[in-house]
Amino acid sequence: MIVYLVPLIIIGGLTSCGVYLLLSRNLTRMLLGLLLAGNAVNLLILTVGGEAGNPPIHGRTSGAETTTADPLAQGMILTAIVIAMGIAAFVLALTYRSFRLTTEEDVGNDPEDTRVSKLSESDAASIDEDAPQPVSARDTDEPDELDALPGHEGSR
Repeated sequence: MIVYLVPLIIIGGLTSCGVYLLLSRNLTRMLLGLLLAGNAVNLLILTVGGEAGNPPIHGRTSGAETTTADPLAQGMILTAIVIAMGIAAFVLALTYRSFRLTTEEDVGNDPEDTRVSKLSESDAASIDEDAPQPVSARDTDEPDELDALPGHEGSR
């Protein structure tokens, strides 16, 4: 098997650019990064799928090829393209909704997350102690009025 370095370098470049854009706070850049990373994965699947060959249809030939092309890689890429377009439409809808609500495209920090991150460890421990603890005596293996009992006359 011959390894071609140029497609692998292109795939690496697309992946790194996609990840860089995904880490941005701008929703449009995040969408572009998602699409770049998806296309890089599609190219990787196509590259790993093997060399070209005869069509995977019985009785069809293509030139002087002796092997049959693997249809799995092409099917996976088509499925990935459809999924990527669905995700892109969803992210575009989120971007549009966010822009209509805040007239900004950048995602800001959540105030509650910022407040919790500023708490010291002792404050966080005291909050955990104040939280209600589950009562283990409530849940038993004995049947009660909420259980569906097999053979019960009312369930037929």
